[in-house]
Amino acid sequence: MSTTNQHLFRRTTTTLSDGRELIYFDDSATPPRREAADLRGLTAVEHGGELRWDARVGQWVALAAHRSGRPHLPGDGDNPLAPTRAGRSTEIPADDYDVVVFENRFPSFAGLPGDETVLDGEPLWPRRPAAGRCEVLCFSPDPAASLGDLGPSRMRTVIEAWADRTRELARLAGVAQVFCFENRGAEVGVTLPHPHGQIYAYPFLPPDTVAVLEQSRRHRATTGRNLLDDLLAAELRSGRRIVAEGEHWVAYVPAAARWPVELEIAPRRHVPDLCALTDSERAELAEFYPGLLRRLDRFFTGADGAPLPLPYVSAWHQAPVHVGRDEFRLHLRLFSVRRAADKIKYLAGSESAMGVWITDTTPEAIADRLRELAP
Repeated sequence: MSTTNQHLFRRTTTTLSDGRELIYFDDSATPPRREAADLRGLTAVEHGGELRWDARVGQWVALAAHRSGRPHLPGDGDNPLAPTRAGRSTEIPADDYDVVVFENRFPSFAGLPGDETVLDGEPLWPRRPAAGRCEVLCFSPDPAASLGDLGPSRMRTVIEAWADRTRELARLAGVAQVFCFENRGAEVGVTLPHPHGQIYAYPFLPPDTVAVLEQSRRHRATTGRNLLDDLLAAELRSGRRIVAEGEHWVAYVPAAARWPVELEIAPRRHVPDLCALTDSERAELAEFYPGLLRRLDRFFTGADGAPLPLPYVSAWHQAPVHVGRDEFRLHLRLFSVRRAADKIKYLAGSESAMGVWITDTTPEAIADRLRELAP
């Protein structure tokens, strides 16, 4: 390893038997990877997903009926994200790995952009292929591990993989935004418990990004300043919901948090995406983020007093590829559906039908609890 903040790692690209790309990201201290071919003899899958325009709210909806056949909570012997062993081939041909990324066999978005047509001859219903790309990122070969368990060197390799894939996917034709995220826990719908995240290359701007950009433009027109910069500055001035601070990163509970547990992590410096982070910012994040995940895993305790691993969705919000890059600011938003040790928050009619959120706690109470858990 270098004595500076630069992280050395090995990147090896190969293909699976059906033509999908797979990339190993190995820590510099590991030995050279042995060549390992995918011997499963898979045939290429025709996905045929499509996008349909919901004119009522002005949003694209992705139809991906082929995903109904994807693995669902397989047993230990059928874990597709484990390394390949004698007599058991998986999505990862090697018998060991550090961090690995591969194209999802059951993607929501895949392929190149195509022509737009209309459904049933009605111009109110535009439709087009669900172009783009979906990838799976495995954080560890250990099925019992978690992202919070990773040491700084391995976490840094994960960060390098996020940045690498953001850079490469942003170059694909038709990609509007790259989204790196992790779903963790059966309570948020995870169907493969092995520690992993996903990366989506969207062919359109998602509704959340559209809303942020619209608000940012209004704020700019009114004040001449950047909205997301001003929000971070306001949280720092208040200090009431700040959970942790480093030289380069700040963690806080947003003033209008919606979920029973919610946390935002942002760099102090204005950067558009993960690719733009400096070596020093990446090095600090590799310790800062797992430390916060370990706190979150102690947020709730069971009847026996033991910590309950927190189910969560952790989402990197990055600037769009082509528009709004000066207005958008890199940040991570993590939230959990668990509202008590034995209770889950389900979206009721107000949230799911009307988009009006009603929370069962306060952002200040969430921040107080997370500060209590500081090592």
